[in-house]
Amino acid sequence: MLTLEQIEAAILKLPPDEFQHLRQWFLDLDNRRWDEQLEKDIAKGRLEDLAQEALADLEARHYRTI
Repeated sequence: MLTLEQIEAAILKLPPDEFQHLRQWFLDLDNRRWDEQLEKDIAKGRLEDLAQEALADLEARHYRTI
């Protein structure tokens, strides 16, 4: 397996079009992982308190419109 230092060095050698492709791939991967973690947190009820607080603020009209 490559070390992080080797990966970084290889990335620096990429031509611009391949770097852009890698960048987009990495952003897509990061977004998928974020979504997966969010779904797990929701399923475990970890966001329930935040949801209840947001609903209470909405009902009490404690919000700003943008």
